[in-house]
Amino acid sequence: MDKFSKDEVKELERIYKEMGEKSVDQNFCKSVAISFSSSSRRAGKASLTWEQVRHWFQNKLKESKTNVASSTSSMDLYVDLSEASILRNGQKSSSNAKGKQAEDISELTFEARSSKDVAWHDVASFLNYRVVSTGELEVRIRYAGFGKEQDEWINVKEGVRERSIPLEPSECYKVNDGDLVLCFLEKDDYALYVDAHVVQVLRRLHGPTDCRCIFVVRYLHDKTEEGVSWNRLCCRPTQEENVPEEIPLNPLEDLWG
Repeated sequence: MDKFSKDEVKELERIYKEMGEKSVDQNFCKSVAISFSSSSRRAGKASLTWEQVRHWFQNKLKESKTNVASSTSSMDLYVDLSEASILRNGQKSSSNAKGKQAEDISELTFEARSSKDVAWHDVASFLNYRVVSTGELEVRIRYAGFGKEQDEWINVKEGVRERSIPLEPSECYKVNDGDLVLCFLEKDDYALYVDAHVVQVLRRLHGPTDCRCIFVVRYLHDKTEEGVSWNRLCCRPTQEENVPEEIPLNPLEDLWG
């Protein structure tokens, strides 16, 4: 699951929106592969090939051609999942409630945790769903930036959620001790986004465009700790914000008074 990092997938998505079918041109794919491979984030890791880049764009092109059908399928899936959950609780859903759920879901994007690498990946589409013997719901996921060979069944309650939001340098006040965050974890042989708890925030003097705070996090999957910068964190959408009354604009002034 680590052919492309989450940041690389986002950049590929942006390129595809601009280039469309032109993005699968061999020379163009070579330039993209060289650009990604020479990035500091890929230091010490295998370089990408132009074939890998072209394969991603080809999959994206196929996705786009069935985009309307996939969107409709995802909407129906959400309504069906919600109804199944309600019925298991012995209650009945109305057609008005189903309509509202479908309307809400159109505004949301999701991420799912793969059982193959314990990391969270953006969801491109929901392909199917089933109720397992325990009564829990599972959905078959197509991950953004990956082909059908990486599709897998995911437990809805444990492994599907609204997409995390990348932290901006002026928003570090949103992160506090004990918060659950999505953190970019980079090793010699992989780079993944995984869950972590914030152990401590070491506040530093900075302005609104450059954050120098250090966030000490503990990764949930192996309990190791690491100090990271703001650009490796994503916040949960439901996380409560503790907004200060006033944020100074002078970069020499202490943001935390």
